[in-house]
Amino acid sequence: MFFAVDLETVTHGIQLAVAPVFLLTAVAAMIGTVAGRLARIIDRARLVEDRIEAAPAGDAMTSAYDELARLRMRGRLVNACIALLTFCAILIGLTIMALFIGETTELQILRIATISFLSGVIFFLLALLCFLTETVLATRILKFGKPQKG
Repeated sequence: MFFAVDLETVTHGIQLAVAPVFLLTAVAAMIGTVAGRLARIIDRARLVEDRIEAAPAGDAMTSAYDELARLRMRGRLVNACIALLTFCAILIGLTIMALFIGETTELQILRIATISFLSGVIFFLLALLCFLTETVLATRILKFGKPQKG
């Protein structure tokens, strides 16, 4: 296996491999945002569970159980989103490695770089769909403009 020894080839390989790093930055920002949403879902679920436990025996708490079910669904969507973003980051990392190795060696791994990059983008798009779905579910329970009883 031949490794490039000239500075120009190595420099070009680094420049080529750094371009997907911008997608990694977006993925890291999304993971931070989604992890924050997961923390809020968990906090709300704990609050609702405490309310259920504090309720007198035999008290009908169907609205609390309904809210827990919605929170569980939202939690699953957020977990799926984080998993998809993590797979995306791994694939983009593999893309970076493949581009650099392909540029600085004789290995012909352009297909690997192409497949890993496109797969990473697909995972990112699927994560965005999960995020959108979770956001829609979170806002569906709000009652904007409805008069308050009491």
